[in-house]
Amino acid sequence: MTRLFRSLLFVPGNNFRFLEKAKTIPADILCFDLEDSVPTREKNNARKLITTTLKFRNQYRSSVFVRINSPSSGLIPDDLKSIVNDGLDGIVIPKVNNVNEVKAIENILNKLEKKKKLKPIELILSIESAEGVVNIYDISIASKRVSAIVFGVFDLLSDLGIEYKKQPEGAKYARAKIPVVAKAAGIVAIDAIWQDLKDEKGLRKDCQIGRSLGYVGKSLIHPTQIEITHKIFYPTKPEIEWAKKVCEAYTQSSQKGKGATVIENKMIDEVHYKRAKALLELIKKD
Repeated sequence: MTRLFRSLLFVPGNNFRFLEKAKTIPADILCFDLEDSVPTREKNNARKLITTTLKFRNQYRSSVFVRINSPSSGLIPDDLKSIVNDGLDGIVIPKVNNVNEVKAIENILNKLEKKKKLKPIELILSIESAEGVVNIYDISIASKRVSAIVFGVFDLLSDLGIEYKKQPEGAKYARAKIPVVAKAAGIVAIDAIWQDLKDEKGLRKDCQIGRSLGYVGKSLIHPTQIEITHKIFYPTKPEIEWAKKVCEAYTQSSQKGKGATVIENKMIDEVHYKRAKALLELIKKD
């Protein structure tokens, strides 16, 4: 399990072949999808396939998340009841508009985790509306489970009544705001997808723009986009130095039987340590 955020690859949850193929895909996060890529009539089948797939979690090299349906869909209770099991690292919540939506989902998770004796499940929240953009900071700190915010450009443009174009002008404000707010909230930001699979030059440029804005990775819709994305979002020197500090401090704290510690007024726990360790292991491989 990598614990890095350079690539978040969506995999249709109703496609058994794709779920199987994902075992060999080197994305940092595999996100089995229950939402946009799954037709309504296939939701139940997708839940069952994902639940079965999680039983073979040890065969996947990446972190495994599931994108559930949106808060407004009314499908979340059924989604969570089905997919919250051993092997699930986290959940991506699409179309988050406000704090209440996050709290409601957290309440369901608390009950399911207690019932099934599971550790707290991580949350990645996707901002895809004007209301969500306005409420980003409050949403980001609504739960300690939240580790990242995703920029959902297509639904945001639809909400604003703007036609999608590559590098859309109408999304610039939101795209620039999200990584700034994420940093202030102590989490990370993952950039929106690049839709044109044939335009590698455009993908590379889009990744570079995202990197320059403060994003640490990108949402992807196809495995062929991973190589370019990973090259652009390679750890920077300050990130490497910070990872070294985290690993050193956490190791010392653990040896004293304390676990969590503080570096530069920031709380560091096991999750931060795992990410820092994964980053340093990546550097060693290269």
